[in-house]
Amino acid sequence: MSSFSWLAFSENERRKVLDVVDLFGDRDTRDELGIGTVRDTLADLFFPGISTIQTRARYFLFVPWMYLELERKKKPSKEVQQLARLEETRLIDILAETESDNSGVIGITARKTLKRLPSNIYWQGLGTWRIRTFQGGQDAYNRSLDRFYGLTKSRHESLEEKLAENSTSTVNWHLAIPGMPTGFPNNANFELLPTEAEYLRERIITSVPNSMLAFLLKEATLWNPNLAEYPWMHPAILRMNSQQRDQLQHAEYFATLMYGASLLYNLILAELADATEIQGNYELNLQDWAAEIKEHRNQLVAWDRQSFWKLLRSINPRVSISTERFVEGWISMALHSSGALKVTTSKQGRTLICEREIALKRDQARVKNRRALEQWGGKAGAFRLNYRWSKAQRILLDILQPLEGA
Repeated sequence: MSSFSWLAFSENERRKVLDVVDLFGDRDTRDELGIGTVRDTLADLFFPGISTIQTRARYFLFVPWMYLELERKKKPSKEVQQLARLEETRLIDILAETESDNSGVIGITARKTLKRLPSNIYWQGLGTWRIRTFQGGQDAYNRSLDRFYGLTKSRHESLEEKLAENSTSTVNWHLAIPGMPTGFPNNANFELLPTEAEYLRERIITSVPNSMLAFLLKEATLWNPNLAEYPWMHPAILRMNSQQRDQLQHAEYFATLMYGASLLYNLILAELADATEIQGNYELNLQDWAAEIKEHRNQLVAWDRQSFWKLLRSINPRVSISTERFVEGWISMALHSSGALKVTTSKQGRTLICEREIALKRDQARVKNRRALEQWGGKAGAFRLNYRWSKAQRILLDILQPLEGA
């Protein structure tokens, strides 16, 4: 059995590690070639507060409702964690009964043995959207409650005074959170009431106003998700400002070009594993990718990659030089005048891919470790990046549908 340990960490770093542990099998989180820092930097820019393991928008209210009720009852710090767990696992059973589509129910399979609770999954997003005003992680929040009760016991502010101090330690949650339904969590479901949807819309627009998330809540009407597989395919993007469109174009070009690297990596593994049928599929996919690169080569060659890297590092200085060198090396070969398909058969292109995996995984690289290769399931990160769009789109539509009466 494997385990993770660390001596010092921030709440944000801890959350990211837990996300990785939870999502080894999720297609949107596989990072075989070490481009995850680029992907996640852009995803945080477009859809702040949303992670790849969130499911439905109403969890952004379920969690504060649960904690506010525990606060109302003045449950002591030493009991809060266990009581919250009981409430969250109870919610799983209720949602399993009230929702015909259980795919959005977190913990539907694990039930009471669930390791990662919704409150932990949504904690960071609740802070990003300023629904949670407590500054810190869940453990710190639990420990703070005894002191919090002592501070509030002697205070008798009016609602206006509390609202004026909403960002201080006198409250842990935004004071305008819609009241929880009578009897909650009995009969809980994922359908937001219009007042709840409007509240989440206001929180996003206020807290992350320059994001694509906020733009789509301000400007967009309902859309067919089947016609918007990627964020740059959304029908409203022409109404974005020039800076937002430029950022989205950076993301599209990066996803388009690096898709070929992911396909080639899997083709190499298929060849090493003597998986003839899978190998043939990847060869066909690479031909389609090369044709796409050829069709859009002029735009891709004109792409201002210097501005792209500048944007990334202005948001996340930890994007490494080695990642930039790998990406630039691949893109230069893919856009060479000899054609994108050439890089998939050339020694130079294959060497670049293999050396990248070895640099990242050392002796555990599949291209050199037969045992690691045997654990390859035929598809390792072989997809075009969507920057958490699938999750963001579901949450956006959850909010927009009740506002438009759909």
